[in-house]
Amino acid sequence: MKLKLLVATFALVGLSACAQTPMSAGGGAPRTATLARATIPHYRLAIADIIEISVWHNKRLSETVPVRPDGRISMPLIGAVPVAGHTASNVAQTIKSKLAYYVRDPQVTVIVKRVVQDSYEDMVRVTGAVQHPASLHYEPGMTVLDAVLDAGGVDSFAAANDTEIHRVVGHSERVIHVNLGNILSEGRLGTNYRLRPGDIVTVPERLL
Repeated sequence: MKLKLLVATFALVGLSACAQTPMSAGGGAPRTATLARATIPHYRLAIADIIEISVWHNKRLSETVPVRPDGRISMPLIGAVPVAGHTASNVAQTIKSKLAYYVRDPQVTVIVKRVVQDSYEDMVRVTGAVQHPASLHYEPGMTVLDAVLDAGGVDSFAAANDTEIHRVVGHSERVIHVNLGNILSEGRLGTNYRLRPGDIVTVPERLL
C-alpha cells in the first residue's frame, strides 16, 4: 500500500477554514495526480484513511484515529461516529453536534492526515448502510448493483432509494441519485449506472 498525505482543515464556530498544500512523506512535492486530488475540497473519507480531531481546550477529546472497516471512528463521550463517505467539514459538524450534549460550545477541527490506498483513481468505495463497507478495485463495466452486492448488500436500516454516487469531475463534485431500492426489490435498472474509478457509492440510513 502506498501512503499519501492529504491535508484539508476545517474549523467550526468562528474558526476560519483553511487548507494546506500536501507534501509527500519524504518532503518533496507529490505527483500531479495526487496534488490535484488533495486540492479538491470535497474529498470524502474512506476506510483506513487517518484523521486528526482537535477539540479546542480539550486534549482528552483530541486524537488521531483511522476510519474503521465499518466506516466509523470511535471518540470518548460520543462513541461511534460514521465518517466514511463524508467530507472533513461534515464530520467536524457531526462531532460538534454530538459533543454539544457534554461540552459547552465545542470548537472542532478535523484534518485528513493520510489517505491509505493503492491508488485513489483505481478504487470504488461503498459506504453507509451496507453489510460490509468496502473499497473495491474498479473493473470496467462495474455498476452500482455490482458494487453494493460486493459490499454484502444493504442492511436493515438502509434508505436504499436515497443512494447517491459521489463523483469528482475536474475540481468539482457531482452527485448522482440512485433508486437502489427499486433495483434490488423490483429489478428496475434505470438508475443502475456504470461506475467510474474514484466513485463513492453512499447508502444512507433511513430516519427512524
